[in-house]
Amino acid sequence: MAQASESQRRTIRIWLYVIAGLVVFMVMVGGATRLTDSGLSIVEWRPVTGTMPPLSQSDWIAEFEKYKTSSEYEIVNKGMTLDAFKRIYWWEWGHRLLGRFIGAAFLLPFLYFLIRGWVEPGLKWRLWLIFALGGLQGVIGWWMVASGLVNRVDVAQERLAIHLVIACLIVIALVWTAREMAPANMKRVLPRRLGRTAMMILTLLIVQIAIGGLVAGLKAGLIYNTWPLIDGAFIPVSERLFFLSPIWTNFLDNHLTVQFTHRMAAYVLIGLAAVHAVDCARHDTGAHRANALALASILAIQTMLGITTLLWHVPMALALIHQSIAMVAVILATIHAKNLQVRKCVEQRLQSHTSATASERLSSI
Repeated sequence: MAQASESQRRTIRIWLYVIAGLVVFMVMVGGATRLTDSGLSIVEWRPVTGTMPPLSQSDWIAEFEKYKTSSEYEIVNKGMTLDAFKRIYWWEWGHRLLGRFIGAAFLLPFLYFLIRGWVEPGLKWRLWLIFALGGLQGVIGWWMVASGLVNRVDVAQERLAIHLVIACLIVIALVWTAREMAPANMKRVLPRRLGRTAMMILTLLIVQIAIGGLVAGLKAGLIYNTWPLIDGAFIPVSERLFFLSPIWTNFLDNHLTVQFTHRMAAYVLIGLAAVHAVDCARHDTGAHRANALALASILAIQTMLGITTLLWHVPMALALIHQSIAMVAVILATIHAKNLQVRKCVEQRLQSHTSATASERLSSI
């Protein structure tokens, strides 16, 4: 297969960025669906036929009767009207429809690029993997919803965290791939630790988002909403942090432990980002320094938003902004980490150039 032209590669890059933007929007809609307590309104998983919403009064009544079999209806919403059900139904239906739309927006252009021969061999398997990850996300979404239909009124927090992490991994894969297709520029070699630290920040950010998913699933922000103290202390007593057995379950089911871990991870993350920004500023005066400073700044803003959201008892607007900024941070951290990986390519090119120069000298002897 002939190598794709730069215009074809640019088209694919733009397409990947658009899909990443749609996934971020999907996360926002999912957050709104959760905060409006709409996520359990559709009690069946119908990947194909579920595309169509109820079209008649009898269809709406049938859907409502299905919802009445759920624990959420029996425990929380018993006696709700059909109109009230419609409001929560539309949120969940819109969330699922957006997921289907993103799948089509990825697959159809991808097939077109394949037919036209624009996708280079090394890129093909990666794009199929991203598509498969998107399909897996749909399955995980239903697995999450199913956990809240019987004997619960909310989805399992660990499944919510997994669902959120997979969304972040899809965004990372899309942005990383798009950046990898950008024209490479020869730049001076930077210390290897900068790239490693950038990857550490990206990894810790995903861990922090996963813990945030646990906090959201447990609604721990409504229980412990003071700062900088939590449960009356900066570091709560161990008897309250680790009263569940086995001890590791505290990090999933103990409201205090989960939120405390979320806070401590935020402090570590912003500290590491600040140190990294200073380190980048010492060795680079261009884009790397600017990206590192921007990443540290947005993580600081995210931390302040998290504190404000907590103190104001988790209002929907602030909660959604907090979630949105987290996704912006993921994109920026991905771009920054990928840009610093250019060092490897630069080293390889320098080595190739050195070898070629040495060969020319030998041949001239």
